[in-house]
Amino acid sequence: MGIKKFLICVCILLGGVQGASAVEIFSADEPVQDGLNVMDMSATFRDIYQRLDSVRWGGKNIAVAIESLENLNPAAHVAVTDERVVLVWGDAIVANFPRPATRDWDEYGQITTALILKMRQHDPVLQNMNESDLYRVVVDGLMRGIDENGRYIFSLDEMRAQDKRLLTSLGITGSRDERGNYRVSGVYKGGSADCAGIAAGDLISEINGTPVSTMSDIDLAAVMAGFNSGTVKLMLVTPRGARPVVVRRASVVLADADVIHRQAQGDDDVDILEIIVHHVSDGAVAIVNEALAKYSPDGIILDMRACGGDDERAAAKLAGLFIGRSPVMRIIETAGSELEVIPGGDAVTQAPMIALVSNMTRGTAEAIAASLYDAHRAVLVGTPTAGNARIATRIALDNGGALELLNKSIKTGGGRTLDGRGVFPIVCLSNIRSDVQRDAFFLNIINNEFRATDFNRATDVPVDDIRRGCPTITSGSDEDAAAAAVAVKILMDKKIYAQLMASMDTNNQEPL
Repeated sequence: MGIKKFLICVCILLGGVQGASAVEIFSADEPVQDGLNVMDMSATFRDIYQRLDSVRWGGKNIAVAIESLENLNPAAHVAVTDERVVLVWGDAIVANFPRPATRDWDEYGQITTALILKMRQHDPVLQNMNESDLYRVVVDGLMRGIDENGRYIFSLDEMRAQDKRLLTSLGITGSRDERGNYRVSGVYKGGSADCAGIAAGDLISEINGTPVSTMSDIDLAAVMAGFNSGTVKLMLVTPRGARPVVVRRASVVLADADVIHRQAQGDDDVDILEIIVHHVSDGAVAIVNEALAKYSPDGIILDMRACGGDDERAAAKLAGLFIGRSPVMRIIETAGSELEVIPGGDAVTQAPMIALVSNMTRGTAEAIAASLYDAHRAVLVGTPTAGNARIATRIALDNGGALELLNKSIKTGGGRTLDGRGVFPIVCLSNIRSDVQRDAFFLNIINNEFRATDFNRATDVPVDDIRRGCPTITSGSDEDAAAAAVAVKILMDKKIYAQLMASMDTNNQEPL
């Protein structure tokens, strides 16, 4: 990379390649080149740059976005200097343009389109993409230069329409490619796959350690569209490389939250309200609020193991139902000040609570879990959350699409960092999955021998060390069974509940 940048600098100094003035790159008389409407594409990029100019990028600028186009192919290298915009492919300079004037979005739009045309000449994958796929890949590349978690939504109307669709299993549509791997063609918004960062165009090469190419169509369909719950471990191949992803499967999601009332069956039993939140939204708040008004449970299980969201107001309302007017989170825009978010109403229940969390708990759901912990309101049970506590700025584009820029990070109401770290359970399900392990665990609590380090406050302990000690559970049936057994047992035994709540007291902490 350093050599290529050096070659660019030499070429610029010597004036080795002369580029046309940016305003003369394309003409309305020839709107289609290489099968693309270059005028429309340039207008789209102009719109993107102009709208992003109003968003805080944490000190980054448009040059960073354009240079990120080199992520589309390892042979490509883009440099934006004070004077030029240069594309190197391998060892050859294939494009060299004068840098547009500051905020000349028309010229920046045309230069971006011109760079794409040049890259298509050298990259058969880009050459064979249809217009929608090309936009997705290119704008995703631009967005990664600004925010590695940002994304491009090709059709905002389509995204909104998906909000009310039924979601089964992973929330992925696609088909096999010529090698037998599974190529993702669509992802349901807000579903497990979407929350895990899976996008259209990604390739799934392995499922639970088995190469997809060796799986039968029936087995593959059962994984993608079966109605059983649980987790699936995928090997995902993306333009950024291969990475393992653990995705939770939902049975059928009809709303942003589901409620199950487990009525007491005997004198020794307790009345439990199980609340499963799939997405933090006003709809989820309404469902939970109605359930709390209808029932008066002895205990509440708030299941956020597959919950995400980026609506801070909805998160404040949802958390406020349990903690009242206590701080839920602090929002920090890149290069901005902190904004404290506090519910406006009182709590509607004081019933004992268990909050279930996992690696699929992300966004504002992490802030809710942290607020329950900070308010001493619930015992956190599960595995560490995603550490992806960000809120999106969504920018509508003139072409009907949108940009989603995750430029706001979340801290707890007390000011602890969530983004990049996450929330850690007091009770780790990874270590108490069998009957024997559960019996030993509860015996330790009853005998007052439960000792745990509160990693939410032990900020000097590396996150990776904590996650190794309480790893993600890759068997969904194991996790579901353990979560149910542990949560119900804690709520049924007042002494166990009290002991676990006391373990979250910073004055009562001892190392494991």
